[in-house]
Amino acid sequence: MESEARMRLWFLFGGAVALAVLVGVFSRLHPPGSMMLAAGPEGGAYETVARDYAAILARDDIQLEILDTAGSVENAELLSAGDVDAAFLQGGIRVDPKKAEAVGAAFFEPIIFLVNEGATIPKNPALWTGLRINSGAPGSGTAAAFRDFEKAVGLNEGDNTHFSIPYAKAAAALLDGDLDIAVYVAPIEAPYLKAAYAEPGLRVLALDHVQAISRRLEYATVVTVPAGGMSLDPVLPPRPVELIAIEARLVVRPDLHPALINRLTMAAIELHSARGIIADPGAFPNLEGAGMTINNTARQLIVDGPSTWHNWLPYWIAAQINRVLLLLLPFFFIVVPLIRLVPMAYAYAMRWRVWQHYPEIREIEEELANNPGVNELREMQAHLNALDERLATLRLPAAYRQGLYDARLHVELVQKRVAELQQHSQT
Repeated sequence: MESEARMRLWFLFGGAVALAVLVGVFSRLHPPGSMMLAAGPEGGAYETVARDYAAILARDDIQLEILDTAGSVENAELLSAGDVDAAFLQGGIRVDPKKAEAVGAAFFEPIIFLVNEGATIPKNPALWTGLRINSGAPGSGTAAAFRDFEKAVGLNEGDNTHFSIPYAKAAAALLDGDLDIAVYVAPIEAPYLKAAYAEPGLRVLALDHVQAISRRLEYATVVTVPAGGMSLDPVLPPRPVELIAIEARLVVRPDLHPALINRLTMAAIELHSARGIIADPGAFPNLEGAGMTINNTARQLIVDGPSTWHNWLPYWIAAQINRVLLLLLPFFFIVVPLIRLVPMAYAYAMRWRVWQHYPEIREIEEELANNPGVNELREMQAHLNALDERLATLRLPAAYRQGLYDARLHVELVQKRVAELQQHSQT
């Protein structure tokens, strides 16, 4: 009975260990229920896109907290400090590679120059002097990009007067004559740009030498906006125009939970992979335009797409199937073999309850070979009777009773041998 109780304890212990391993594995796999994304100014393009991400992530009960910021420069600082989990970064904005990884380039942001319809602004930006230019607020990606643009075309910061009027008010400032040029670095469908397109008397300034300028900006490319690509009423641009464009990136902390990166990447694919005015279908998200280290989880999803596991498992398990297998390896290589040993150990324990009596039987057999006296034979017989009684009281499962029967037969044979010697000694 004591052995059976001990085996039950071993079973309970093994089950508890297995359960603890599984609980530990799944607690590490389950992602947090929320994350914070640094977007941009309230009402801006990044914030608008961020709200689209939030709606998609909400399907999986993930709350995306959107942090309004001055723009990409501040976003990079927040990400480097570990104050946010993810951020939109304009191309060309640098961030510590140890503190950030890219999901990928997400969409184009052309550099758009709006001017008054009748303004005589040189198409060659190298000739801009004495102009009043709205070039973005400090900390914004627009301000950083325009500084690089000035260097690329050979302008000094003091050649023109710079303003940081909010995007939504820049068009009115142009129409009022308070500005000569309003610079926008944003998707062409940004809300404030749509409002600016609707203003009569404004036009997009088509620059000369766009290809040459873009090659002086290592992170820039050239896109062609078809006539009417910005607005059909009024028609903007009236003719196809080449624009310098930057690729915006979705960037995350390297230690962000893989399941959350999976959801962000899938949201990026859903939102940005469709055909657009200046992007071909499937052009985004991409790895080439990120200009920084790509997160491995995002890379696999963008290159290979979601695995078949996504059809059968919760997203947070399917997103980490390799991690699941890695975490379960100790379970399969240690716990599972131990569990397989339990039946063997149980069988051994059941047989040992019988085998432990054989040394006593063997000892009596050896004493019989030494011609024992009458008193010794009497003691042997008493010992054998007690041994047989102990064996008779054993309660074993049916599968292990044959060994018990064999042991009692062995005892009976020795008892007969002792009885014969006792009879012989009395004659």
